Amino acid sequence: MNKLYVGNLSPSVTVEDLQQLFGERKLPVAEQFLLKTGYAFVDLPDQNAAVKAIECLCGTEFHGQVIEVDYSVPKKQRSRKIQIRNIPPDLRWEDLDNLLARYGCVENVEQVNTDTETAVVNVTYATKEEAKEAIEKLTGHQCDNYSFKVSYIMDTDAALVQTPRARRAGRSPRDQGSPVAGPSGGFYPPRPRNCLLFRMQVPTQYVGAIIGKDGLTIKNITKQTQSKIDIHRKENAGAAEKPITIHSTPEGCSAAFRMILEIMHKEANETKATGDLPGQLLALNHLVGRLIGKEGRNLKKIEEETGTKITISSLRALTFYNSERTITMKGGLDACCKAEVEISKKLREAHENDIAARNQQSNLIPGLNLNALGIFSSGLPVMPPAGGPRGGVQPVVPAGYPFFGPSSHGGLYGAPPGSSHLHSAPEQEVVYLFIPTQAVGALIGKKGQHIKQLAHFAGASIKIAPAEGPNVTERTVIITGTPEAQFKAQGRIYGKLKEENFFSAKEEVKLETHIKVPSTAAGRVIGKGGKTVTDLQNMTNAEVIVPRDQTPDENDEVFVKISGHFYASQTAQRRIREIIQQVKHQEQKHQQGAAMSPHHSK
Repeated sequence: MNKLYVGNLSPSVTVEDLQQLFGERKLPVAEQFLLKTGYAFVDLPDQNAAVKAIECLCGTEFHGQVIEVDYSVPKKQRSRKIQIRNIPPDLRWEDLDNLLARYGCVENVEQVNTDTETAVVNVTYATKEEAKEAIEKLTGHQCDNYSFKVSYIMDTDAALVQTPRARRAGRSPRDQGSPVAGPSGGFYPPRPRNCLLFRMQVPTQYVGAIIGKDGLTIKNITKQTQSKIDIHRKENAGAAEKPITIHSTPEGCSAAFRMILEIMHKEANETKATGDLPGQLLALNHLVGRLIGKEGRNLKKIEEETGTKITISSLRALTFYNSERTITMKGGLDACCKAEVEISKKLREAHENDIAARNQQSNLIPGLNLNALGIFSSGLPVMPPAGGPRGGVQPVVPAGYPFFGPSSHGGLYGAPPGSSHLHSAPEQEVVYLFIPTQAVGALIGKKGQHIKQLAHFAGASIKIAPAEGPNVTERTVIITGTPEAQFKAQGRIYGKLKEENFFSAKEEVKLETHIKVPSTAAGRVIGKGGKTVTDLQNMTNAEVIVPRDQTPDENDEVFVKISGHFYASQTAQRRIREIIQQVKHQEQKHQQGAAMSPHHSK
């Protein structure tokens, strides 16, 4: 992990020269240099020293040549894990997560404790292809006048035993989607791309017992549960707890969780350790609200059914690099295991609903590439509630909005060859979004920087209307832009309000939005006997109101009011816009028919 490659060395360089070079910069060296003609290898004692050596020496002149210093990772071993250095120290976790997610599914982000002023993280992607793209796109990426430096690092988890067939085919078991050989000779199933990682936490003093002599105990667990288990021993040196990631089916994860708890209880009895020995799970923050449930009902139910006491770590424990909260279950071993099953089930349901909602939203705007939008971080809690749409009716994607998939060029719109003329340029839309008055400052930012950046990011005009009075509780944000720009701007505003804690951890961000429609289309939005607007509410889970006492404005338009979480509001807006287009199209046909009728009468 901490082996470095020193390249582009002058032929005259000796081992003593290299030792002097490292010594002058107070860089500790674990072993002797392995010097070859033009390059060398050296092992450093820890990752902090490795990062410091790369930062200090790479690009410096040594014996008349500019040397290269980087991690020594042979091409055949370059896999899913990369390291990003020179990250601005004040960069928000959400922004970094958004950036990383553009290039694939991020399994894990670990902060590296270093002496450098800038931040360093190790990132694990789901596939080596995603990691390769991330390295290509992020190397030299400019962020707040800092230029990212990116390297491959050793991925010990990827050193898997390959079957003979996989070797002949030139593809790894991970690529083929077939079962992968585990360290014990058993097999664990491949992890689906969008599945939720199972993460638990154990006291550091029990890690040795869980691994066992020569790794036999952990090998036995992986074999019996058909799982792959990563014990992150080197994370957070000196920490009282260590995280464990389990890759398997839900049943396999629960079985591994039980076996690990049993080992811990046995070790505690043998060492006569005092105090409680709870079970602990790690869960992404944006899923926790739905685990807790309205007024804590979900959690209370699990406690009552399993006989456990469940607590969740404070939001204050979240950091730039860590979006996980600790779920602690206190009770007997069997009770904790029962609670884990129920908790994991709730978390998976919430995660799967998020994925389904995200896939559904992909279809709302032609060719929208959500990864390029940068608003779907794992911490963006604007997804629909786990209960689904009102009345249990599944959302229906509005007709006429096909999804072409991500662009190979990384753009926001991706379409297959020959499809560039399928859609005319989207017209400008105006949306009136109402936010709490106290949130105006956060949205504007210092000297207006945040709202300027948001407008630039979304490609929209964003203005905050003057307050209508001294004690108003809401202010109007006027957003003008294409459907794509509306989606991006509104999504970021929803996320900003949650991030700045204008809504509690248990609350969904629900805002009121007004859009104008031609007075001739208002009746179509309502429908006969209110059927259309009722169906629209059932379909989108948004509240849609067309006030009947409105007087059309100078453009013969009236307001439609939409209230709901981000996805509900977006779906309702797109459906209403579709109705407007249908009305306009029918009016145009009628006008064309009326213009042609005199000729037919002759």
